[in-house]
Amino acid sequence: MKILLLGSGGREHALAWKLVQSPSVEVLYAAPGNPGIAKLPKCRLVELDSEDSEACAAFAESHAIDLTVVGPEAPLVGGIADVFAARGLKVFGPKKGAAQLEGSKAFSKALMEKYHIPTARFKTCTSLEEARAYVKEAGAPIVVKADGLAAGKGVVVAMTQGEALQALEELMGDRKFGSAGEKAVLEEYMEGEEASLLAFTDGSTVVPMVASQDHKRVFDGDKGPNTGGMGTYAPAPVVTKAVEELAIETILKPTVAAMAAEGLPYVGCLYAGLMIKDGVPKVVEFNCRFGDPETQVVLPLLEGDLAQIMLACAEGRLKEQKFSQKEGAAVCVVLASGGYPGSYVKGREITGIEEAEAAGAVVFHAGTAAKDGKLVTAGGRVLGVTATAPTIREARNAAYTAASKISFEGCFCRQDIAWRALTR
Repeated sequence: MKILLLGSGGREHALAWKLVQSPSVEVLYAAPGNPGIAKLPKCRLVELDSEDSEACAAFAESHAIDLTVVGPEAPLVGGIADVFAARGLKVFGPKKGAAQLEGSKAFSKALMEKYHIPTARFKTCTSLEEARAYVKEAGAPIVVKADGLAAGKGVVVAMTQGEALQALEELMGDRKFGSAGEKAVLEEYMEGEEASLLAFTDGSTVVPMVASQDHKRVFDGDKGPNTGGMGTYAPAPVVTKAVEELAIETILKPTVAAMAAEGLPYVGCLYAGLMIKDGVPKVVEFNCRFGDPETQVVLPLLEGDLAQIMLACAEGRLKEQKFSQKEGAAVCVVLASGGYPGSYVKGREITGIEEAEAAGAVVFHAGTAAKDGKLVTAGGRVLGVTATAPTIREARNAAYTAASKISFEGCFCRQDIAWRALTR
């Protein structure tokens, strides 16, 4: 098999790492990839813009690519799978209509309401005046969401009416996130514990992966502003067998069936962000792709051939695939640039990755670049250090031991990844 992988972050490095373990993969082209992917066997970096659908499709055609795997959400929401399908090319990832599950919060909430999929009560507002009036009527706490893609930053959990009104002003008045703020979705505040449940689907069959839990806040104790994710672990103890079965039967399967009923069959990875209270899961949000950094702990625990699973999804025969979850646990600690998620300096030299990997971890590159023969920082979240072990405590200790061997100026990480699991 020849595979084209689109994207350049830690998620894509984890996908490439797992894909090249498949005996059926002959070569993996990563566009644009990163220095970590470049070092993997069978991998070649390609200078392609993952959001230039036509150029990517032309490359796939000219290089006889058997399967294209789309990492980030923007190309999927933009319709890259439709462009590939029109040329008879196979893609792991939903078409534009199905990718609305992530691309439009309003679409997603309306679908859940129509098909009775458990989620928070909500109101979609198309004007600032309408949104202000609803906040004054509903009160606080309340969750303010941008309808469209906002790079994971378009959600404000407002504990007071004042915070909600300010968030709306920025979103719909100042257009802080551009066209993503043309509509706002206002949701009831849900209490409970969050977890992520990712699943493979070919449009009818749905098979979940191991549940994980992300750490969004930048500082220990879940303090400070939200980030793209400071670390994660799996399995998440809050997702018991009973909770998982409930999520499959009341959320994952009904959502895939609903999309098919709407004439928008969903193929790829369906990511359900869940809020769990008293053993009952509700949907916080859907994503139309693998999560980052959830992928960095979910894939190391997957017992199966990822390339063949993805191909089976693209060909509508997931039911034929046999795979399972490994025993044990995985923990990923994100090493970030000083100042993140605000402004930070790029170009700091990174050392110690080989020592970290010699200590038994896998180091996924999220924001790195090669410069003058050296590896340097090129993003806010720079590296994800992942370790697996029989227990979460052992995996966590191994991840932190390995992470301590890596250094760059301004490097910091949260010291309490997996704290919820360890306090149970």
